[in-house]
Amino acid sequence: MSRSTTAGFAVLAMATSAALIGISPSVATPSATAVAHADRRVCATPAPGFAACDAHVVTDVRTAQPLATTTYSNGYRPDQLTSAYGPFGSGKQLVAIVDAYAHPSAAADLQVYRDTFGLGTAALTQVNQNGGSITTVSGNTGWGQEEMLDLEMVSAICPSCSILYVGANSASFSDLSAAVTLAKNMGAKVISNSYGAKEFSTESGISAWNIPGVAVTVSSGDSGYGVQFPAASAGVIAVGGTTLNLSSSGARQSETAWSGAGSGCSAYIAKPSWQKDPACSRRTVADVSAVADPNTGVAVYDSYGSTGGANWYVFGGTSVAAPIIGAIYARDGVPGTGYATATLYATPSGLFDVTSGSNGRCTRGRNTSGAYLCTAGTGYDGPTGLGAPSTSTAPF
Repeated sequence: MSRSTTAGFAVLAMATSAALIGISPSVATPSATAVAHADRRVCATPAPGFAACDAHVVTDVRTAQPLATTTYSNGYRPDQLTSAYGPFGSGKQLVAIVDAYAHPSAAADLQVYRDTFGLGTAALTQVNQNGGSITTVSGNTGWGQEEMLDLEMVSAICPSCSILYVGANSASFSDLSAAVTLAKNMGAKVISNSYGAKEFSTESGISAWNIPGVAVTVSSGDSGYGVQFPAASAGVIAVGGTTLNLSSSGARQSETAWSGAGSGCSAYIAKPSWQKDPACSRRTVADVSAVADPNTGVAVYDSYGSTGGANWYVFGGTSVAAPIIGAIYARDGVPGTGYATATLYATPSGLFDVTSGSNGRCTRGRNTSGAYLCTAGTGYDGPTGLGAPSTSTAPF
């Protein structure tokens, strides 16, 4: 069970459970069966030199199996996400998704998702880290779920965007960095990365994710207070996580810091010039945020490894937030030169300031000067960065 749920999670009727994971009972037809839900990671803890994806699937607390359904029932839909985060731009930038491994039916599954929500035909290209056929890349069920989550969140926010999926040969940082470099060379203006690992002493020498003129989004992690790489890379947009509650009309009712979102001071990466927060002398995570709490999760269609046609899931994790922010950049505009994150800090007024919630303990005794590193408040804070996308103005 994740940090966002507890052993005492109440057994709720599905109508109530639907509201908790992002759907008003007025827009779904839930079963009357009582279900207590939790969530779990879909990728294993990585070995040194490797990354893990940051996706969490909502599960039945009794069986630890995903709460999957044969038809769409729960989780935020594209129209709800754009209601919260604004259908502002009409951009059609090429968005690259970089993950490890491949999904044998990604194109077909993505089209089911898009057809279900009226998003039209997908413009999807899939390649391996060398630019060759994706069929040469091995499959992996957990990373395959991550891939579908990423592809579908980009589709939800920017259905007119073309999508490039680059499947790395493995989850090693050497293979993932090669995949990121290929995405850049193929002309992607946005590169979304929903994975990471604990920081390591040689990370400052890896620069693949620092790309001027490209919005590179990276999940901040799902283990609460603490920093992971490559979110710590100075030039990326480190994306934290929120708990997003919508009203029955689809309006943002509340948005708070998610307890699982990663944040804090990097142990190795120098502070970029655009960050001015006082209690961290190195790179601070995160920069911006979006929904990540599995309890207010998103709908995902994925047939890989499922049984009985139960292919609709609810997912959370900062793996949700990174492609959402990436797609917003593609939709609303990417700065032409320099690092996109620097522009974000220069013009933060278009963001919704998340001012409550915490992801752990980051101070000791009476020393509270660094409390913002783990607790949301007015202005910049670690778990949510400068804030979440606005509902009233284009955020970037």
